[in-house]
Amino acid sequence: MVLCLLLVAATLAVYNPVNRNAFVNLDDDHYITGNPHVLAGLHWGTVKWAFTNYYEANWHPLTWVSHALDAQLFGLNPVGHHYTNVVLHALNAVLLFLLLQSATGFTWRSLMVAALFALHPVNVESVAWASERKNVLSMMFLLLALLAYDWYARRPAVARYALVAGLFACGLMSKPQVITLPFLLLLWDYWPLGRSSAGSAAGQPVKMPALLLEKAPLFLMSLISAVVTMQAQKAGGAIHSPILYPFSLRLENAIVSYSRYLGKAFWPTQLSPLYPHPLDLLRFWQVIASAILLLLVTTLVIHQRRRGYLLVGWFWFLGSLVPMIGLVQVGEQAMADRYAYLPFVGLFVMACWGVSEWAESKKFPAAWLAVPALAVIATLGALTYRQIGYWRDSETLWSYALQVTSVRSYKAHFNLAVTYDAEGRYDEAVRQFREAIDPRDDDPRIHLGLGVYDQRHGHAQEAIEEFQTVLHLSSDGAMRADAYSNLGSAYQQLHDYARAKANFAEALRLDRNRASALVGMGLLAEKSGDLEQAIAQYSRAMSVEPTAVGYVLLASVLEQAGHPAEAHAALDKARQLTTDLDQVQRTAEQLLAY
Repeated sequence: MVLCLLLVAATLAVYNPVNRNAFVNLDDDHYITGNPHVLAGLHWGTVKWAFTNYYEANWHPLTWVSHALDAQLFGLNPVGHHYTNVVLHALNAVLLFLLLQSATGFTWRSLMVAALFALHPVNVESVAWASERKNVLSMMFLLLALLAYDWYARRPAVARYALVAGLFACGLMSKPQVITLPFLLLLWDYWPLGRSSAGSAAGQPVKMPALLLEKAPLFLMSLISAVVTMQAQKAGGAIHSPILYPFSLRLENAIVSYSRYLGKAFWPTQLSPLYPHPLDLLRFWQVIASAILLLLVTTLVIHQRRRGYLLVGWFWFLGSLVPMIGLVQVGEQAMADRYAYLPFVGLFVMACWGVSEWAESKKFPAAWLAVPALAVIATLGALTYRQIGYWRDSETLWSYALQVTSVRSYKAHFNLAVTYDAEGRYDEAVRQFREAIDPRDDDPRIHLGLGVYDQRHGHAQEAIEEFQTVLHLSSDGAMRADAYSNLGSAYQQLHDYARAKANFAEALRLDRNRASALVGMGLLAEKSGDLEQAIAQYSRAMSVEPTAVGYVLLASVLEQAGHPAEAHAALDKARQLTTDLDQVQRTAEQLLAY
């Protein structure tokens, strides 16, 4: 109990600077601050939406429920959202300590692994980034599932197995990175449980075919999760073209990334929120050197398989990284610190058990290890404390990212441009937007962002050109629907209502629930005097994606149509979704003026 409290205290102390951090424009706007479903708080409608939608190219309903609960408790105060992540991370450190101590009987080694996990700076991204709640939440369920599996392995029973499966399902519904749990359980069977060996804690040894058959339902759950995840990512346009990222390039990057992750584990500096994909910049010698390193370590741990912690730790690292190593290219990154949250546990086990056994072989007193152990923990804690500061706000984060990445980061330029735009620093924003255009990958999302920027600043014709470029570059239905909807708004700004209506209609043909197009249709109907049609369009838009501006527009047209009670109710809903109703009403008036 005392050691658990020490772990929690150390984690909370080192991560305390998160109370100064704001939300950043890396998913936080889509996941929290600009997500009307999350901002509506935790109620049945939010839960239904979380379980029935692919939002932001993901299906992780428990993560959405968690964010909605935070929004209900803390509103848009970032401190509460950040501290929830910190508490979950501290809980994960405690669970990891208890898991290892229970399974191996080694208290101090287990504590050191947990301390490395708690204070390693590579995990800052998973904790200090509010939107990465899914990482800490899914890890909690995975560790609980491993603890339940220990309980099951000592005396197998259907109810105990069902608990393992239930916790695994919760992990998958938080983030599918835990998809490798069945494989990790097979490693756990080998060491520390030793279920395939005589004299194991589980009693009679279990043969490998039986162990595999035992995991069959869990492997089936992993398969289903993989299919759902692929569907969600395809629906959200997150999977990139095999033309730009051919399999040979993805394989080369995966091999090199394994080595880079090893480097970050033992020398955690130059950590970045985004490591741009090198594309054709990888050198042949880098791939060969990384492959040789991986083969040498793999050969060594297989040769030393009697030291089960080496075999299990290494294959834990290799195996749990497979879904995130980039063989299927999702996003623009070559690798990411958040992907190391689970895999590095294997490396920490190898290091702590290896050093301890070496010290025993040299007959060093155990107390002698305390000084270097504390020095390592203190150093990592200091690096983590510094790394948290880089997540203070969007400008700090992306300025830092541009400093530490060796490959030009077009997305960092784009996000910095969005930051400057939000701060009214328009000249700096335009420069960064132009820097964000990658000549090797003419990303339609950049043009979509440039178009939105132009439109917001009254350059409707330039915006139209950018949105038409999106339509030329992208075949993704969701992105095309977004472009058509924005085209409708741009033509509306130019008072070309016929083209505006045609583009809104095309957006709705591609996505019948595109809320921005529904609102656009409502604005056109209201301008033409068709109040009932305007009510219908606004109401449908609010049922799909409730926003404060949308409810203000609905309230206005209901009042004009002679429905004061319904108008008052719509205005009340607008108040629930914003802290600045006056600003929302001004925005609605601007939309009606076009």
